[in-house]
Amino acid sequence: MSDKWSVKGNYFESCNCDLVCPCIFLEPPTEGFCEAQVGWSIDEGNLDGVDLSGRKVAAWLHAPCKGDTGNLTDGGWSLALYVDDGASDEQFNAICELWSGNHGGHLAVIASLVGEVISAEKAPITIEDSSEKKLLTIGDVGRNEMVAVTGADGGAVTVSNMPLAVAPPFDIQVFKSVKNTYTGNGKNFSQTGKVGLASPFAYGPN
Repeated sequence: MSDKWSVKGNYFESCNCDLVCPCIFLEPPTEGFCEAQVGWSIDEGNLDGVDLSGRKVAAWLHAPCKGDTGNLTDGGWSLALYVDDGASDEQFNAICELWSGNHGGHLAVIASLVGEVISAEKAPITIEDSSEKKLLTIGDVGRNEMVAVTGADGGAVTVSNMPLAVAPPFDIQVFKSVKNTYTGNGKNFSQTGKVGLASPFAYGPN
């Protein structure tokens, strides 16, 4: 395990839950399970001297959340991990190491909830990121487009201090999905008009 690493940038996701996603409050998902597509754009990052700046990471996940009171912390997630195909083999391996939780930090907390890694591979990944719109594409298997929910003052709607977070301690901005589809690994996931969440992230060993 290395304590010489950090990655920071912006992340966003959309899942099959209604607005606002009950999962972030440790409540059962809208449909009794959660399926989500997530993208991370690394602005600055490294692991033991391997520069990860500019790399993009994506994932599709299914969290079973069994039972009437089940939530995402029950674990047992199935997850497919993607790294943009501009990454070198060294960068790909470093990102897989970090996202597998092998070097601690909050990424290890997330990884501890994964019961099965369906796949881990390079793919063409594009991310378009603004305060009003987010777009993630993963080759020809994944697309997540979402637009910001407008607040009473015309600005962003945000949630703070939620008990479940992908990127603590940042507040998350609330979005609504336009098109969220994934067909990799034999899946047939398609959602519109569901919740989207976005925030900066800064992961490190502590």
